[in-house]
Amino acid sequence: MEKQILSQKLEEILGLDTPPIAVKIIKTEEPLPDIKLPSQNSRYCQLLMLARKGQTLMLTAEKIACPAAKAALGLGPLPEKISTGEMLCALGLFMSKEAAAKTMSMIPRIKVGSTKAIVAGPLRDFPMEPDVVVVESVPEHIMWLGLASNFKKGGRLNFNSSIFQAECVDVTTVPYLTGEVNMTPGCYGCRQATDTPPEHMFIGIPAKLLPEIVESLEALSKKAMKVVREKSVYALYAKGAL
Repeated sequence: MEKQILSQKLEEILGLDTPPIAVKIIKTEEPLPDIKLPSQNSRYCQLLMLARKGQTLMLTAEKIACPAAKAALGLGPLPEKISTGEMLCALGLFMSKEAAAKTMSMIPRIKVGSTKAIVAGPLRDFPMEPDVVVVESVPEHIMWLGLASNFKKGGRLNFNSSIFQAECVDVTTVPYLTGEVNMTPGCYGCRQATDTPPEHMFIGIPAKLLPEIVESLEALSKKAMKVVREKSVYALYAKGAL
């Protein structure tokens, strides 16, 4: 399916208020695409916020404002103040520098120097083939996407998060490196630096999996989704309780 159709189906079936976001990681040996840079230095989570609002933009190592995201995306080394836990402890995110340092040591990152830019924009008109598709929405929508990813093969899903670097790591780097769906409730950074509503969470989907997930979502929408959204069992229970 084409990107426009995939996006349309996701938006219509789930009832998304904002479009799915396509993300492309530009490797060092690849030419930079002719994509605009943000008007000011921006964090990666802010890039996704702008994509959610309809803009397709590119961040380079020089334009990315968050050093933790810069390291996660392979655009530069992790500063010592972050790797040692000093900064995160000072922000009140961890009880001790040791706890923060332990967390940072376990965070997946793309190899430093292997990338030189990252592009994000609405999936429906994204000008290149994405590596990852990110959906930000309410938990019910993310739930259906998680189920759709497992609809054909069954089993259980494992989610990888430290509740820190949610957008740059959890729903971008992790799906990019593992080839598997990952979701996150968000983090300190993205909730402080963007207009993400408190009730939203995120899911990152490797782009190669998206056509099958959309097909599964269509199947779920014909029965399971209808039944759940009708809340007939709850209606009967509430009626009896009254």
